[in-house]
Amino acid sequence: MRKVTGILSFWVVLLALAVSCKKSGTDEPEPRPPGSSPTPLQWTKPSYFPDPVYDLSRNPLTVEGVELGKFLFYDGILSRTDNIGCGTCHQQQAAFTHHGHDLSHGVDDKIGTRNAPSVQNMAWNTSFFWDGGVHELDMVPPVPIQNKVEMDERIGNVIEKLKKTPVAGAAKQVDYPKMFKAAFGSDSITADRMMQALSQFMMTMVSATSRYDYFVRGDASALTAQEKDGLSIFKQKCASCHAGELFTDQKFRNNGLTPNRINDQGRYAITLNDDDRLKFKVPSLRNVGLTAPYMHDGRFTTLEQVLDHYANDKPGSKDSIYVSPTLDPLLNVAGRKRGISLTSAEKQSIIAFLKTLNDDDFIKDKRFSDPGVGTSF
Repeated sequence: MRKVTGILSFWVVLLALAVSCKKSGTDEPEPRPPGSSPTPLQWTKPSYFPDPVYDLSRNPLTVEGVELGKFLFYDGILSRTDNIGCGTCHQQQAAFTHHGHDLSHGVDDKIGTRNAPSVQNMAWNTSFFWDGGVHELDMVPPVPIQNKVEMDERIGNVIEKLKKTPVAGAAKQVDYPKMFKAAFGSDSITADRMMQALSQFMMTMVSATSRYDYFVRGDASALTAQEKDGLSIFKQKCASCHAGELFTDQKFRNNGLTPNRINDQGRYAITLNDDDRLKFKVPSLRNVGLTAPYMHDGRFTTLEQVLDHYANDKPGSKDSIYVSPTLDPLLNVAGRKRGISLTSAEKQSIIAFLKTLNDDDFIKDKRFSDPGVGTSF
């Protein structure tokens, strides 16, 4: 009997050790000894996506770098008022857009001039913002940080504030010198390191688990008959601009929108080239069903309104396509009514297909969620 009890005790101990090892290997990272190097993080792209544009050899991802970037992304300390973070206008449940706002809101509740674009699949962007004013991911954060309406802060001030953390009395104690040391090997906080950490975090924000993605990977049952019909119509009539698996050709086009009240000239403000007047970047349509309102100024609240604009077929109304010298040739074909010919049934099928691009895993993934900094709206 004593021998049996001894054998059972041995297996109980072995089982406890196995459970303990599994927990430490899956739920929480292993504690690192002081002074150890950052932990490399492997970044992989979906097999059917093109090669990324971002040069990872210049800024290799690490577990600690991504974690630091996530805290910075959600921390209002990046703004003058300490309560507007990147996550204020890029909210996860709306595929990292500003849900319900046609124009983004910034410090002191000031209202911007454009709709907040989605933060997703940043690794493949050849340019950023509606006008393509930035061509490098590492240089994206300084734009909203220093914008008078958005965050109205100076990078130098942000660096000084980060150095003074943790802040006494803060809802969540964040020790940035310690986090920078874990991510980069020393507690030196610089603008370059801050941008690299933010880029590392944004690089991980890949959306590729929608029902459409399962369909592409071979699951024919992932889409309904109407959605497949919508995909076919989409390829015929929309994919010239919303091309490839990222659903954007990355170009700047004038899609016939009437100039808004501030007469936003789009790409022209960057290049001062008349050929770029009223041109805006073609946005990706991934998660488009979650990112209303639409267009650079959020003028349309539904996908139906968007397709009505392109179809240019509302009875009793004037031409919805605004004619100007830079109007995209695809919307102005000689001998045909301006716009894209679409029946009501085709519109509904396209919309059904577009909603298959919604990525529920992406908007619920805890790797991208607010870590609880608690200082931004």
